[in-house]
Amino acid sequence: MSGLQRFHLTVHCASDPASPTTNSPLRRAERDRLSGPQKKQEVCETVSGSFREGKQTEPRLFSPTMSNERTPLISSGVCGLAVRAVACGGESDATPESASETPSKDPRKLNTFFGVMVPTVLSMFSIVLFLRTGFVVGHAGLLQGLLMVIVAYTIISLTILSICAISTNGAIQGGGAYYMISRSLGPEFGGSIGLMFFLAKVFACGEYVLGLVEAILDIFGSDPESSVSEGLRVLPQSYWYTVLYSSVVLLLCLLVCLVGAHIYSRTAFVILLVVTVSLLSIFISSVAVKPRDFVITHKGSDNQTVHYNVSYTGFSATTLRNNLGSGYSLDYSTNSVMSFATVFAVLFTSCTGIMAGANMSGELKTPSVSIPKGTIVAVFYTFTVYVLLFILVSATCDRNLLIQDYGFLQKINIWPPFVTIGIYCAALSAAMCAMIGASRILHALALDHLFGLPLAPAAITSSSGNPWVAVLYTWGLAQCVVFAGQLNAVASLVTVFYLLAYAAVDLACLALEWASAPNFRPTFQLFSWHTCLLGILSCLVMMFVINPVYSSGSIVLLLLLLLFLHYRSPTSSWGYISQALIFHQVRKYLLMLDVRKDHVKFWRPQMLLMVANPRSSCQLILFINQLKKGGLYVLGHVQLGDLDSLPSDPVQQQYNFWLSLVDKLGVKAFVDLTLSLSVRQGTQHLLRITGLGGMKPNTLILGFYDSCTPEDFFLQDSAFCDSSMGQGSEGEYNFGVDLPSLQAHFPPVRHVESPRWLSPEEYVGIISDAIKMNKNVCLARYFFQLEGEGKDSKVDGSERTIDVWPLNLLQPGSRDYEDVCSLFLLQMACVLNMSSKWRHARMRIFLNVETESNDQGWVVNEETFRELLKKLRIRASIKIVPWDSVVQHHVQPDWELPAEPTQALSEDFLSAVNSMLMEHSSQAAVRFLYLPRPSGDRSQSQQYLAQVEAVTNSLGPTLLIHGVTSVTYTDL
Repeated sequence: MSGLQRFHLTVHCASDPASPTTNSPLRRAERDRLSGPQKKQEVCETVSGSFREGKQTEPRLFSPTMSNERTPLISSGVCGLAVRAVACGGESDATPESASETPSKDPRKLNTFFGVMVPTVLSMFSIVLFLRTGFVVGHAGLLQGLLMVIVAYTIISLTILSICAISTNGAIQGGGAYYMISRSLGPEFGGSIGLMFFLAKVFACGEYVLGLVEAILDIFGSDPESSVSEGLRVLPQSYWYTVLYSSVVLLLCLLVCLVGAHIYSRTAFVILLVVTVSLLSIFISSVAVKPRDFVITHKGSDNQTVHYNVSYTGFSATTLRNNLGSGYSLDYSTNSVMSFATVFAVLFTSCTGIMAGANMSGELKTPSVSIPKGTIVAVFYTFTVYVLLFILVSATCDRNLLIQDYGFLQKINIWPPFVTIGIYCAALSAAMCAMIGASRILHALALDHLFGLPLAPAAITSSSGNPWVAVLYTWGLAQCVVFAGQLNAVASLVTVFYLLAYAAVDLACLALEWASAPNFRPTFQLFSWHTCLLGILSCLVMMFVINPVYSSGSIVLLLLLLLFLHYRSPTSSWGYISQALIFHQVRKYLLMLDVRKDHVKFWRPQMLLMVANPRSSCQLILFINQLKKGGLYVLGHVQLGDLDSLPSDPVQQQYNFWLSLVDKLGVKAFVDLTLSLSVRQGTQHLLRITGLGGMKPNTLILGFYDSCTPEDFFLQDSAFCDSSMGQGSEGEYNFGVDLPSLQAHFPPVRHVESPRWLSPEEYVGIISDAIKMNKNVCLARYFFQLEGEGKDSKVDGSERTIDVWPLNLLQPGSRDYEDVCSLFLLQMACVLNMSSKWRHARMRIFLNVETESNDQGWVVNEETFRELLKKLRIRASIKIVPWDSVVQHHVQPDWELPAEPTQALSEDFLSAVNSMLMEHSSQAAVRFLYLPRPSGDRSQSQQYLAQVEAVTNSLGPTLLIHGVTSVTYTDL
C-alpha cells in the first residue's frame, strides 16, 4: 500500500449486552436515548502519519470495512429511528432498541381516544367547568367572558399548532412537552423549561385538589352560623381543616398514580362519561327547572355574617341583558376585588390541559399521530361546551347568584347529585392527570441527568415502567401547594407558569422553522413562523397582564435555571437548535464578509498551526490561542496515506478526538485535517482550502525542526489524568470520546533516536511555499518550556517580559527597521501584549547598532524608530545593543549579493549572535526574532536550518517570524 510506512492496530472493545448492569431500568432507559455507535463500537484499524514540530509520528492503518455503508440511520432527537449495532465486517446482530424490552411489558398501549382525547378533555374541564363558570360570567359579564374564552383559546390554538408540528416531525418518547422542547432547543433551555413546566403541573394538581375540597365543603361543610351539624353538613370548616381534607384527597391521587397510568386512563373514560352526563343534566335543567329564589350566607371581612338574596330566572332576555356587561366586585373566597386579569387567570386554568395527551407520550402507541389529532378534537369540543355554558348561565341566573355561589349549578339542577358527582369526578381526574403528567416530566428530566443527584432517584421505575419515585416527588411538592388554602390564590401562578411553557413550545417550533433544517419536515402543515411568533408574543403579553410580579419572578427563575445548566455544561446527542440557527446566520454573514473590502487597519492574525502530535505541542497550542487576538485559529494536521489504497477516508474518524482535545485545552480553535502523500503537500492543501470566504489563514505556524527530545504534555497536565474522569456527571454525552480513548488515539511522543519521516528539505520547502502563497510564517521553538498558559492559570503577565529583535540578525548589513517583516514582528509582539495572560507584561525592543563605525546614523535611526513606535501606539522600552564585536565575525564576499537569503555564515558569527541574545534576553518569557527568507535552492535547506538553529540554541521560548503582509496603519 503506497504512502504507508508502518502499521498499528487499535481495537475498541464492544460493550457486553448481557452485562447485568445494562439491564437495570435506569441503564435501560439511558441506553434507549443513546445512538447506535455508543451501544456497540466497531473493531477498526487506523492509519496516520504526521509531523510534530518537525518530528514524524507512527502511522496507523484503517480496516477495509466501511462501517458507515452498513450502519442504518442513527436516531436523534427528532428522528427516533431504531438503531442497530453493526459488527465490523458482519451483519446487524442487534434488534431495534424496543426489542430490548419484554414485549409483555411494553408501556405503549394507549390509542388516540384513551391516551389523548380523554385526559385532555378532563384536564380542560377540571374545576372551572362546574365551579368557576358563574365566577367568570358574574364578574366579567357575558361579552368580556366570551372575549376571555376567545383570547385563551387563541393562545392555546397557536401553541397547539406548534405542538402538532413538532410531534409530527419524528418519534416522541416519554416526557411530553419537555421532550419536545429539550430535543428542539437543547439541554439548557429544555431542562429549564421542563422544570418550570413540572412546577406548573404540580401547582395545577394542588389547585384542582383545592377546588375539589371546596366542592366537598359546599355540600358537606358545616354551617358557619350553627355550631351543631345538620344533615349532611358534618365536616368542620377552617383553614387547617381545608389543608387536612386536601391532604387526604392528594393521598388518594397518590395511590392511584402509584398503581400506574394505565389504570387511570381506563377509569378516565368512565369519568368522562360521568362528566358528560352531568353536562347534559345542566342543559336539560335550564329548560326543566322553574325559576326560584335563594338566600346565600357568607362571613364578611370582620367575621360578620352577610346574607344575599339571589334568584334563578330561567331563560330571560332581561337577565341576559343585565349580564352582558362587566361587574367586577369582591371575591368572597379571597376577600379581594376582582379584575379582568384575575378573572382571566382563573379561566385560563381550564386551558392548561392541552398537553395532557402530550405528557402521556411515553404510553401512546403512535404519539406523532395521536397527539395532534386527539388534542385538536378535544380543544374544539371543550371550546364549544364553554361557549354554550357561558351563554346558558348568563341568560338564566342573575349576577349575584353567579358571584356569591360558585356551586350554584347544583341548586338549579333537576337532580343536584348529577352536578356534585360531575364536580368530584372532573376535579379528581384533573388532579390525577396533573400528577401523572408532572411525574413523567420529572422522570424524563432525571433520565437526562440535567440536574444531577437531586433528581437522580426520580429515574427509578417499577417493573411495569411506572416512575413511582417521580410520583412521590410530585406528591410531596403538591402537598406544599395545598397550604395556599384557596383555589383562586394559586390560579395566577399556575397560569403564568403554563403561559411560559407554552411560549417555550412556540419558540421551539419557531427556531426549527427559522433554522430551515432539511430534516424539519412535519406532516402537520397548518403552521408557519407567523403563528409561532404570534403565540410567543400573546403568551408573554398575557403573563404580564395577569400578574407582573409572578411573570417577572418566573422569568428570573427560568434565567437562573438556564445559567445553572449552562454552568454545568451538559452535553447530549439530541442535536442543538442553536447550532442550526448559528449555521444559518453565519452563512449569511460569511457571504457579507467581502475580502475585497479588507483594510490594513482592521487586520488581525488568522493562524494555521500545524500539529503532528498534541502530546508534545499543547503548550504551543495554548500560546497561539493567546496570540490570535480574536482572529481565526485552526489546528492543522496532515496524515500520510493514499486514498486510492484505502477503503475509506481515515481522517473523518479522527475529528471527534481533535475536537475533544480542543475542549480539554479550552482553546478557541477549529480543526482541519487532511490526507496526503507528504506533509508538504498536505500543508499546501490546508493553506489553500482552510477557512471560508473572508475567514482564511494568513499566518502559518510550525514547530521547530531540531533534534530536541519531545516531552509528553499529557503526563503533566491533570486534565489528561485518569483522576479527572469522574468530574463529569453520570450519563453525560461525550460525543463518543472519553479520556482513555483520547489518550489512546494520539500515539506516544517520538523517541530521540527514532527516524523522522520529514526531511529538512521538505520542512524548508513548506516555509518557502507559504511565503510564495503570501502567507506569513512563524517558527516556534522551546515552547514546551513555557508555563502558565493553561485555562486554569492565574498568570497576568506582570512578571513576564517580551523581547523583540526586529533586525535581521543573519544579515548585519541590513539596517532597515521599518521593512514589512520587521513591522509585522512588532505587530505580533504588540498583539501578544494585549492578550489576557500577557496584558501586564513588559515589552522590550532591542536595536542593534555599530557604535565604533564613523557613521553615526544609528542615532537618527533610533529617534526615527521612537517616532514610529509613538505613531503605532506601541508601548515598549527601547534597548540599544552595540554589536560591533558580533559583526566583526561576519565576512561577506564581494561577489555575493546582500539580499541573498542564505549565506555561508561562519560558526563564530552564529555563536556570537547566540551569545548576544543569551546575554540580553535570557530572562525573557518569550522572544520574537526576524526569520530570514529561505533560499530557493534545495541544497541549502540544511544550511538554512543549521543557521537558525545555532542562533536560537538554548534561548527558551522563541518565535521566529517572517512577515509578508502590511499590518500597521498610522491614520484613523
